[in-house]
Amino acid sequence: MKKTYSPKAAEVKRVWHKIDAAGMVVGRLAVQIAQILMGKGKPTFARHIDSGDQVVITNVEKTKFSGDKETTKKYHTHSGYAGGHKLLSVQQVRETRPDRIVEHAVSGMLPKNKLRPNMLKRLHLVKGDQNPYEQHFNK
Repeated sequence: MKKTYSPKAAEVKRVWHKIDAAGMVVGRLAVQIAQILMGKGKPTFARHIDSGDQVVITNVEKTKFSGDKETTKKYHTHSGYAGGHKLLSVQQVRETRPDRIVEHAVSGMLPKNKLRPNMLKRLHLVKGDQNPYEQHFNK
């Protein structure tokens, strides 16, 4: 009986991807990013190996939501203390940390296992057009 090939962690080749998020819907963007971070487009994809690539997202403050989520969606946080529950609207989060909107959406699309934190480390969110990771694309 022939065994199924399973890639080793040392054999994983990581490629850098750049996505401009200006005018894109957050949920659809998050699906694309999550698939790249998991490595689902690679022929050597295996669920138990972190074989995903690096992703740089520019213009994260220019994303949009479909429907009326822009006015009705709320983000929940809790400090761990009594009375430490906060509800933030999309406008409040966009003013302070617009990258959190995309990061939260992508995190929800990734598998809930031990590989998720390492996948999220390869997600680089940048405000504006300036890409500080440009040296990785010139190889």
